[in-house]
Amino acid sequence: MATIKDIAKRANVSIATVSRVLNLDPSLSVTAETKQRIFEIAEQMDYQKKGTKRTRVQKVALVHWFTEEEELNDLYYMAIRHGIENACRQQGLDVQKYTYQQLEDVSQANVEGIIAVGKYSHQEIESLKKAADAIVFVDYTPEDERYDSVVTDFSKATLKILHHFWNQGMTNIGYIGGRETSRDGSEIFADAREQTYVQFMKSHDAFLPERMMVGKFLADDGYRMMNAMITEDEVPKALLIASDTLAIGALRALHEKGVRVPHDVSIISINDISVSKYVYPALSTIHVHTEMMGETSVELLLERLSGRKISKKVVLPTELIFRNSSQQ
Repeated sequence: MATIKDIAKRANVSIATVSRVLNLDPSLSVTAETKQRIFEIAEQMDYQKKGTKRTRVQKVALVHWFTEEEELNDLYYMAIRHGIENACRQQGLDVQKYTYQQLEDVSQANVEGIIAVGKYSHQEIESLKKAADAIVFVDYTPEDERYDSVVTDFSKATLKILHHFWNQGMTNIGYIGGRETSRDGSEIFADAREQTYVQFMKSHDAFLPERMMVGKFLADDGYRMMNAMITEDEVPKALLIASDTLAIGALRALHEKGVRVPHDVSIISINDISVSKYVYPALSTIHVHTEMMGETSVELLLERLSGRKISKKVVLPTELIFRNSSQQ
């Protein structure tokens, strides 16, 4: 595993700067370009694979519902993008990158296929359809019978955490999560992690509305929601946090309040982004195979371009990784 020192050396910055960037320290005054470089290097050093290039260069579009600057607030999608770009590079594909702001430009790009990362409204999908027949969605399934997609089973991932806590005798389980909307604001997407938490806790007669908080998948929202939960009479003994980014913000709030992790509260989050191992304490988390999501989306697109007509939905498994933020 790469160390903070390794990342600092490659990024040509101090170890302290790398540490503060990876911990999403909001008080650090560095440029977005510096943050981007550090996150990119951390991700690249976690992902080192080689592949065989294709003989014919094919032109494809990678459409991302985040800009690169917005990625700095949700590193999960940066990790997915890296997986796609690396797989395209290995396959010798000519990748043209676009954001949600450039959907109209995609139709003028003369690409053979599209890999669309993120969640899109019906209107946005109609815009993508004008650009290419072959479209693969990553982290979203709009229509199973029409489009290829690569997703993670977040419901099963959530159950892994809940069962672990419950089997450890931790029945007072809190939840901090987020909700996502299409970039045009026309659709709100249900979150499987939130739904599974509510169903599980209600089925065990343990659901307390005040132990559940939902905002955006941002570190600042994790900090805000954790502070709000701490003001209650009792902090939950266990916390399921829907993303590592939220968890990093929550850890900051707990440190400031003197709540010890994992002595006072055990935390397990979801995604296992590259920085989750560098925070203090290192996050116990569900590992989502973002690099494989990228690889698989490229494979599906190439199959489509080779003539496959039947759509495929690939659901990838997850793995619970124990580090220092939870009791085992």
